[in-house]
Amino acid sequence: MGQEIDNTNFTRADFSEFQKRLEAETALLEQMLKAGKFERTEPVAGYELEAWLIDENGNPSPANEKFLGKLADPEVVAELALFNVELNGMPQTLTGMALSRMQSQLEARWNKCQQTANKMQLDMLAIGTLPTIREHDLCLANMSHLKRYQALNQQVLRLRDGRPINLNISGTESLKLKHDDVMLEAAATSFQIHMQMNAEKAGRYYNIAKIISAPMVAVGANSPYLFEKELWQESRIPLFEQAVSVGGSDYSRRVTFGVRYVEHSIYEVFESNCKRYPVLLAMLMDSPPEKLSHLQLQNGTIWRWNRPLVGFNANGVPHIRLEHRVVPAGPTHLDQMANAAFFFGLITALVQDEKLEQRLSHESVKDNFYAAAKYGMHTEIKWLDSENISLRKLCLDKLVPLAAQGLKQLKIAEQEISKYLEVISARLETMQTGANWQLKWVRKYGKNWQQLVLEYKTRQNTGVPVHSWDI
Repeated sequence: MGQEIDNTNFTRADFSEFQKRLEAETALLEQMLKAGKFERTEPVAGYELEAWLIDENGNPSPANEKFLGKLADPEVVAELALFNVELNGMPQTLTGMALSRMQSQLEARWNKCQQTANKMQLDMLAIGTLPTIREHDLCLANMSHLKRYQALNQQVLRLRDGRPINLNISGTESLKLKHDDVMLEAAATSFQIHMQMNAEKAGRYYNIAKIISAPMVAVGANSPYLFEKELWQESRIPLFEQAVSVGGSDYSRRVTFGVRYVEHSIYEVFESNCKRYPVLLAMLMDSPPEKLSHLQLQNGTIWRWNRPLVGFNANGVPHIRLEHRVVPAGPTHLDQMANAAFFFGLITALVQDEKLEQRLSHESVKDNFYAAAKYGMHTEIKWLDSENISLRKLCLDKLVPLAAQGLKQLKIAEQEISKYLEVISARLETMQTGANWQLKWVRKYGKNWQQLVLEYKTRQNTGVPVHSWDI
């Protein structure tokens, strides 16, 4: 969710002043981009993993404050709910053995977290939606005690005129309910893939990230159940979009796929943040305008599935990176890094085609994304030049080879390319994602949600990728 704030009560004057500063910083961003003030670098990779704390029965355990106190690792932080934490990876220049280094660092940090959790008779779990979560778990009493989250809840409800959140998901089964706060969002956890690139190319990378969101969400699907209902292959997508629902269209919703491609510059996204989205958190900061603090805070309250971010290096030089948010947490660290490798390779290969956006409309890209989230690799999508094709066939025949090509362009080591893309290929061949494994398990053993979570945890702990999991 981003930076902490020091206040939860904002006045009308605060909102007015924040908007004024946001407009000034947005204009300054445009000037900085045009003047080439942004860091020039080889592609840099990173990630954020949102995870669950569960008890011995597979139920969520609201214990992250005690857990984080015992762990004492600044790269593991609280999430919205007391039963979630977030693990942050150290950025890696995307070349050579970068993927294995990222996986090794993730495994080391995860093992440290697991040891701390075990001392509390708890476990760590990486999964998109936890099958044992219940609506009553998602209450304000289980909200992490950070002012940012309290303010977020207050302001979302303010913009909704106090109306409750309506959750309405139609899938294999249907789920309809009303909820009085933003805590529904805590039921959706992801493996967010970060990639930093040169700012002048960021708009094209943003567009390509949208184009590949359908295959990414399909091959990574791991969220078929919510509140005992079988919904979408990746139920996180409609859940998160509706959990902080503010605004009546894609021009104003806080969680969105977006309405068009970037045409000229990544600045267009930040311009829309300023012009189209009401301020949620009006915290006024003393930092100079060139630090873009208000722009960053506003951007942190708009959760695009592909979100550009402005950051600064240790020397204070700004950079642009892309946060790809469509992939769920889990099933294993190897699976997650394979998803990242697929993304890095695909985006690097496809960004070379300067006319790609002309060959596939944004409307088709958006339709592909939601169809893939709902039906997974079973769905047929529209690809380049109006080709209708099975998503699974597209990935096997075209996209995995393209990803290999892109990773070679990045000078990723050959053994890395084989290691990680073979996991993606095997998942496609077997048609066993985390979502499909869960579905098959329930078909065989019934709706024993606690046992499903415990069986999933046992297999996750082996590190064996999900395509090889037995039922």
